[in-house]
Amino acid sequence: IPLLVLLGFGGLEMANLALINTRVSQIGLNTADNASRIAAGSNLAQPQVREVDINEVFVGAEKQAKGLDLNGRGRIILSSLERNKDDGQWIHWQRCYGNMKVPSAYGPEGTGATGTSFKGMGPKHREVTAVSGTAVMFVEVIYQYDPLLYGKWLGPRTIRSAAAFNIREARDLSGVKSPGTKASCT
Repeated sequence: IPLLVLLGFGGLEMANLALINTRVSQIGLNTADNASRIAAGSNLAQPQVREVDINEVFVGAEKQAKGLDLNGRGRIILSSLERNKDDGQWIHWQRCYGNMKVPSAYGPEGTGATGTSFKGMGPKHREVTAVSGTAVMFVEVIYQYDPLLYGKWLGPRTIRSAAAFNIREARDLSGVKSPGTKASCT
């Protein structure tokens, strides 16, 4: 019976880890999708991305992550991947949510601003790239998993997930505008 109890709790731990992995992945997908839909403005000019819009995307992610303490034990990094003037890839702007101090795996805001050496964001040789005149909303979610029962055996687990969506319609790519507080990555 003790062996069955041990195995049962082990199965519970593995199921919880799988569930948290799925939730973190879905948070990344929804955040990238919501960021790709930002379009504030009038019919007389291209829509702009505003700090307040980005903050609302992060509020949505926090609501989706209810019960995970994403703000305290995680970080969402939202990057706008675009083409630079040399026809290379660059991270035009980057905004973050969460208190976990971890940088983007692909570099900070401004990476690839000139030249063509920056290949894009994502796994090596499978990088996501932006087409000229548009942008890709690339999201990284990093979360520190807290095991239910076997913390000493499993040790700390960091869950990472990435997602990317092309912006849905033409938008002003000159940068993030006011109003709103900048969700800084520092």
